[in-house]
Amino acid sequence: MKEGLFSDPLFNRKLVSLAVPIALQSLMLAAVAAADAIMLGRLNQDSMAAVSLATQIQFVMNMFLSSVVSAGSILGSQYWGKQDLLSLHDIFNLMLRLSFLIDLLFGLLCILTPGLLMAFFTNDPTLSEIGVSYLRIAGWSYLLTGISQCYLTIMKLTGHANRTALISSSAVILNIVLNTIFIFGLIGFPEMGARGAALATLISRIVELAWAAGSSLQKGFVRPDLTRLFHRNRLLGSDFRKISLPLLGASLLWGIGFTSYSAIMGHLGQDAAAANSVAAVVRDLTCCMCNGIANAGSILLGNQLGQGNLDMAKIYGQRLMKLSFLIGFITTAVVLAVIHPVLLFYRLTPNARTLCAGMLAITSFYMIGRCVNTVVINGIFDAGGDTKFDVYSLIVVMWGIAIPVALCGAFLFHWPVLLVYACTCLDEVGKIPWVIHHFHKYRWLRNLTR
Repeated sequence: MKEGLFSDPLFNRKLVSLAVPIALQSLMLAAVAAADAIMLGRLNQDSMAAVSLATQIQFVMNMFLSSVVSAGSILGSQYWGKQDLLSLHDIFNLMLRLSFLIDLLFGLLCILTPGLLMAFFTNDPTLSEIGVSYLRIAGWSYLLTGISQCYLTIMKLTGHANRTALISSSAVILNIVLNTIFIFGLIGFPEMGARGAALATLISRIVELAWAAGSSLQKGFVRPDLTRLFHRNRLLGSDFRKISLPLLGASLLWGIGFTSYSAIMGHLGQDAAAANSVAAVVRDLTCCMCNGIANAGSILLGNQLGQGNLDMAKIYGQRLMKLSFLIGFITTAVVLAVIHPVLLFYRLTPNARTLCAGMLAITSFYMIGRCVNTVVINGIFDAGGDTKFDVYSLIVVMWGIAIPVALCGAFLFHWPVLLVYACTCLDEVGKIPWVIHHFHKYRWLRNLTR
C-alpha cells in the first residue's frame, strides 16, 4: 500500500469526499473577504484597506475559536470512529459553552470599544474612522460565529460534510449579494460603503446559524443534548484541556504574529496596507485546498486512531505528507498565474500596484511552506493529539526570527516595503525541515479515546 500516492482507491475516495466539501467551505468563507476587498476596492482604496485592518479583530477571535473547535474535532473524530455517542455529545456541549464565551468577549469589544482596537492597526485617522464604523456593526455578527462553527464541525465529523458546504456556500452567496446592495446602494438602499459590508456579514451569519441549528434536528444528524449542556465529564474535560491549551497557544502565537505582520504593513503607509490587503485575499483563497486536505486528513486519521488501527493510520499519514508537497507546488503555480488578472480587479495607485505584484510573487513561494505545514501540523500531528510541536516551532521561527527581523527592517533599518514583506514570510518556509523531522518520530500515532 506504500508503493504509490494514489494506489489506494478507498483512501482516495474517503479523502476526496471529505476534502472537496471542506475546501469548498473554506473557499466560500475566503470569498467573503475577497468580495469585500473587490467591492470596497472598486469604491475607494481607503475603504478596502480599513476593512482589511478591521477584520484582523475577527482573525484574532478565530484563533481562540479554532483552539476550541479543533480540540473538539480531534477528540470527536476519534470517539466517532469508536462510535461512543455519549462522549461525542459531551464534546459538542463543551465546545458550545467555550465558544459562546469567546463570541461574547470579542463581540462586546468591537461594539463598545472599536476606536481602541483600530488604534493598534493604524495611525491613519481616515482608515481608523472607516474601520470603527465597520466594527460597530460587524461586532454583532461575532456574537454568533463560534456557535455556528460548533454545529458545522460536528456535521463534518459525522459524515455530513456536504451539508456544511451547502450551508456555508449559501451564506457566502447571500453575503456577496447583500454586499453589492448595501455597499453601492442598489434597489433603493443608501450607499453604505464599509458599513454595508458589515451589515451583509451580520445578516448572512444569522441565516447560517439558523440553518445549521435547524439541520441538526433532522434524522441522522447529531444535535446538542441540552439536558447535558452544563454536565461536566471530568476525564473528557481533562483530555480536552491537554489538547486545546497547546492549540490555543499555537493559535495565539500564529494569530497575533500574523496580525502583527498586518500592523507592520499598515504602518508603512496606505499603499503598503492596500497592497498587503490584496495579497492577503489571494493567499487565503489559494490556501483552501490545503485546508481541505488538512481537515479531511485529520478526520480520516482520527477515525483510524480511535479504532486502534495504528498501522493504517501511519500509512495514511505518509500519504498525506507527500500530498502536501504536491498541493504546495500546484498552489505556487496558481498564484504566479493570477498576478496580472488580480491587479485588474482593483483601483490601486501606481505604487500600490507595483507593491502588490511583488507581494504576490513572494507569496507564491511562501505557499509551498504554508501547504506543507498546514497539512502535516494541523492535519496529521493534530489528529493524534500531538499539538505541542506547533507551539515550539512558532516560538522559534515566527517570534524568534520572522517578527523581530520584520520589525527591525521596517522601523530601524527602513528597508524597502517588499523586503519587509518577505521577512514576514520567513516562518512557514523555515519550518519545513523541522516539520519533516518531527513527522518521522511518529509521536502523533496515538489513540486518545478512553
